[in-house]
Amino acid sequence: MTAKILTFGCRLNAYESEAIRARAAEAGLENALIFNTCAVTAEAVRQSRQAIRRARRENPGAKIIVTGCAAQTEPQSYADMDEVDLVLGNQEKLQTRSYADFGVDASERIRVNDIMSVRETASQMVDCFEGPTRGVRAFLQVQNGCDHRCTFCIIPFGRGPSRSVPMGAVIDEARRLTDTGVPEIVLAGVDMTAYGADLPGSPTLGHLVRKLLKLVPGIRRLRLSSIDTIEADDELMRAIAEEDRLMPHFHLSVQSGDDMILKRMRRRHSRHDTIEFCRTVRRVRPNAAFGADLIAGFPTETEAMFQESMKLVDDAGLSTLHVFPFSARRGTPAARMPQIPKAVIKERAARLRAKGEVAAARRQLSLVRKEQTLLVEQRGMGRSECFTPVAFEGEAAPGTFVRARITGIAGGRLRAELAP
Repeated sequence: MTAKILTFGCRLNAYESEAIRARAAEAGLENALIFNTCAVTAEAVRQSRQAIRRARRENPGAKIIVTGCAAQTEPQSYADMDEVDLVLGNQEKLQTRSYADFGVDASERIRVNDIMSVRETASQMVDCFEGPTRGVRAFLQVQNGCDHRCTFCIIPFGRGPSRSVPMGAVIDEARRLTDTGVPEIVLAGVDMTAYGADLPGSPTLGHLVRKLLKLVPGIRRLRLSSIDTIEADDELMRAIAEEDRLMPHFHLSVQSGDDMILKRMRRRHSRHDTIEFCRTVRRVRPNAAFGADLIAGFPTETEAMFQESMKLVDDAGLSTLHVFPFSARRGTPAARMPQIPKAVIKERAARLRAKGEVAAARRQLSLVRKEQTLLVEQRGMGRSECFTPVAFEGEAAPGTFVRARITGIAGGRLRAELAP
């Protein structure tokens, strides 16, 4: 068995898992399971531990390596697991030598540096992506780390300071990906709208988007994984208005719809900022769709404050929600604030998810009887420009584009017939 990668968490982790796959192959690592973990919630950490124990039972002779954000922030807790052979930090996981000398020193079970000392993020050469969208969609890392200190977030301590991949390296990698035939690229980062502040000349994310679309004509579709609206620069807003190849689907780091909770989270935007961003984008891209991360049950959140988050879904026109029940992370200021009972957090998260389902269904209904251009991902299924999955009858090869007319909804998914 070659090295198998199990990925938890964000799109950046998915991208880095492909780099890990390549580095492990370069090192000749075999019969190994590599867990690329997430630390965003206590539940994510628990799930990774559960998966590691199950993997050991099912693969008694395999080497088990744990890396990722949870390994970076709490390496000893993973090293203390009998199932684990090696713990690698977020910098070490992208180095071939970490896998080449595996087992040389059995006592060195933890290889995790001080992530706050890292000042550069190198472009990782990733030419293919495993999974159902292989050859159709690829992630491209442009930024890593975060200089902000939201009171609930442990990720800066797992990723280190904000640092950007130089624009030339991003463009070169985008060319390599499109040369392999990948039509859609998703830019990924931890705090992507902070892109460029550490580079000579301080280019912005908007400048990067413009350069990519100008210099890499092979990009048929370009997406942004997640953005912080308050940091969206003027050039990015112009790109949204003018660049048809920049897809009108935006996932926003919102977290709450209540201004007092946003202040206690130490966020930099207000409720109004989120609503105004969505309105501004819709004026120039009327078909735009918006998703958002929202936390339910943040410390001190009252029912009235929670209702502000519920109402934000309608007021901003959000249609895809990633709902996180608040999870206190040790070492963060929010963990020391007055906590909401877990039962209340769970109940609010359920209500917020239900609200999201209604919003998603409303978005689907608005597309019925309209024509959409789909990027085919697999037989009988494609994605619209707004990333909505659409099932269709007919033959079309993955990685190609088809025009389809939405005919209805079945099983919670849009159905379509291909245009003649």
